[in-house]
Amino acid sequence: MSPSFAELGVPKDLVAVLRRNGITDPFEIQSATIPDAMNGKDVLGRAPTGSGKTLAFGLPLVAKLREAKPHCPTALILSPTRELAEQIRRELAPLAEIRGLRTLAIYGGVGFGPQLKALREGVDLVVACPGRLLDLIEQRQIILDDVRYAVVDEADRMADMGFLPDVRRILDLTSARQQTVLFSATLGKEVKVLTDRYQDNAVLHQVGEAEPDLSLVQHRFIQTDRHGKVPLAAHIIDENGPTIVFCRTRYGVDRVARQLKGQGIKTSLIHGKRTQNQRDNALAAFTKGKVDALVATDVAARGIHVDSVACVLHFDIPEDDKAYVHRSGRTARAGASGVVVSFINTDQVKDMRQIQRQVGLKVDLEDAPDLSDAPERPKIVDERPSRRTGHAEHKNGQRRRGQQKGRQGQKANAGGRKGGQSRNKQSGQGSGHGGGQGQSKGGSRSSKPGAKRGGRPGAKGSGGPNRGPKNRSGGQRSGGKGRSSGRGRSSGGSGARR
Repeated sequence: MSPSFAELGVPKDLVAVLRRNGITDPFEIQSATIPDAMNGKDVLGRAPTGSGKTLAFGLPLVAKLREAKPHCPTALILSPTRELAEQIRRELAPLAEIRGLRTLAIYGGVGFGPQLKALREGVDLVVACPGRLLDLIEQRQIILDDVRYAVVDEADRMADMGFLPDVRRILDLTSARQQTVLFSATLGKEVKVLTDRYQDNAVLHQVGEAEPDLSLVQHRFIQTDRHGKVPLAAHIIDENGPTIVFCRTRYGVDRVARQLKGQGIKTSLIHGKRTQNQRDNALAAFTKGKVDALVATDVAARGIHVDSVACVLHFDIPEDDKAYVHRSGRTARAGASGVVVSFINTDQVKDMRQIQRQVGLKVDLEDAPDLSDAPERPKIVDERPSRRTGHAEHKNGQRRRGQQKGRQGQKANAGGRKGGQSRNKQSGQGSGHGGGQGQSKGGSRSSKPGAKRGGRPGAKGSGGPNRGPKNRSGGQRSGGKGRSSGRGRSSGGSGARR
């Protein structure tokens, strides 16, 4: 029987928070590393993704965390991706809050404003991606001299993504007396560089396989042409349940997500060009079961932890065996079953065989099933149009309204001319005083209700010869067109009062 969190040395108030969240029994990596970390030792932990590493380093960190001054956090966690940084912060925030401590996730893709405001007010624990953290360091908005507990999570992924030089620059700025904890799914020479430089007599704990056990997953390799991929993908998602669909490029992610919606599959998507809010919303929708599929690139999906993934679909074949293993490790977690499906074009069979040899698989290539009798699904229509679509609709609406106003103006001008001519004829039959009134009234009419009049009746110098101003539709107001030409004038002349 594994020890309880309390027996591992976790303080009672933190144990109570875990219990309220339904967490009572430690995972293997937590049982192995928490006692040494609580005793102030540097720890090097190797465990597969999704094994509970966040609480393994997070509980000792929060237990030792002290209140910080503005701009000077006392604890730092480095993460390779924005999604993972935010997940770590959310998981540790309830533990920190019970002790009145403040947490902040720092990453790019969002504005600086909220992060700068939080740093000015004071943050005790910072969870950060290296790039944005270095930007803030260069701006002197964050100082790492007071950091006493530093964690590098997913150290092997940091190396794969080229972040190790940035990680070294950051750790060089922290206190030499700090406690340093490193966690990684694999222990390569890049991780050893960090261990040798920043850890002092680190205690090594290894849990689980160094790579995901692919024998626990059902592997399928299906040969299909380019045109048959999308209907087949929709069929596989229907058949298996929540699925992560991997594409090589951002353009591919956009296209496949759009085409899957056309097949009736509720879909969200993640890639590097999406805003942070879009990425957060996409991941939340998939985690909560609001969509059936999450379409992603390899880089954007790194660090995402979702336990309920039933299937991984390689819509585009992985570039190598490491990418295949990493993608496939998104399913069959915590003892659950899982399916990994790869689409293979005719010219990719050789590459597929090489990947199978490198990862130790021998699976026959299947022919794509006949989906001609498959029921048609209703298309998924986005509720909100894209920015480009919305802009086009806005411009079209403006154009239609302008054309409508132009037609109305032409009709009003035509009516004004006709009315002016009629009144001019009548003015010629009246007396001189009446003729002047007739011209003045004709000149004061407008083609648009409520518009300014061309001339005031009876005002000095406001007789018929005065032109009215142009209306907004491009034509002149009826006052100008309706003035008398002199043909129907009476002996009263212009009719203007003197």
